[in-house]
Amino acid sequence: MPVKAYAALEQGAPLEPFEYEPEPLGPNDVEIAVTHCGLCHSDYSMVHNEWGISRYPLVPGHEAVGEVVAAGAAATLKVGTRVGVGWQSGSCGACEWCRTGEEQLCLSQKGTIVHGHGGWAEALRVHERFAVPIPDGLASEDAGPLMCGGITVFSPLTDFNVRPTSHVAVLGIGGLGHLAIQFASAMGCEVTALSSTSEKEAEARSLGAHHFVATKEEGALKACRGRFDMVISTVSANLNWRHYAATLRPKGNLCFVGQTGGNAEIAPAALIAGRKSVSGSPIGSPIALRRMLEFAARNGVKPMREDYAMSEVNAALARMHENKVRYRAVFEIAK
Repeated sequence: MPVKAYAALEQGAPLEPFEYEPEPLGPNDVEIAVTHCGLCHSDYSMVHNEWGISRYPLVPGHEAVGEVVAAGAAATLKVGTRVGVGWQSGSCGACEWCRTGEEQLCLSQKGTIVHGHGGWAEALRVHERFAVPIPDGLASEDAGPLMCGGITVFSPLTDFNVRPTSHVAVLGIGGLGHLAIQFASAMGCEVTALSSTSEKEAEARSLGAHHFVATKEEGALKACRGRFDMVISTVSANLNWRHYAATLRPKGNLCFVGQTGGNAEIAPAALIAGRKSVSGSPIGSPIALRRMLEFAARNGVKPMREDYAMSEVNAALARMHENKVRYRAVFEIAK
């Protein structure tokens, strides 16, 4: 039975109604009737083939939430289970990373919208391991953006041994940053929001930031030298990263989760003396996604969002391109 969706038929084209025949349901696959799906900047990048990996027609959507309506013969997920699907929809299952529960590092992983059609559709089929059950305390429209945006900032906080005693700085208050502030605050960290101007100070504090620094103000970053155990960079701009490395305490970590243009130039000497580090972090494993969703439900972490009908997809993409979305857009899939 054809699946109704919205697709870009060619690079950069407006999305339009589209139908496709899904692949046969594999023994460990599930079919999900999608109810909500988020809009991530990666969807925009894929529509415009900014990374050179897009295939058309392209159905975006990798922050999907819905209900399992069919399951393969060997699948263990029950029909009726509410699940979410993020960026990743499969992995080899055999490499050292898959065998140790870090499928997000698998070199043969499958991307939900890279190797198939995504969640801006009435249905989505994936391997059941990458369909993660949603806790009862989390609304579907809130869970969607957590499947990519949420796990992207949650993973470094847990993987790099951040503690309740840590002082965490979040650089950039946007789709990723506003979630990072909430997660770090809920973990008990002392949180500082870093933004270019003071425009978002009240908002950052309402999300859980204890301190706020307007980085373009004269001397603002200099006053932060040696202050942070971790700086999570969620921005796309290429900044003077030496100044941010200088804000780290000994053994501090400057972690990139946003893709910046250009190169991050930091002299080795700036890292050696304090045994500081620079790192990057992608999404998280299915196990990490489960833990993140449970943590979010327990601590009230949720996105600030704008809700759209699926038919308003092009308007939402235009708002994202103009940097007007505050801070995640979510589509409700019409039935």
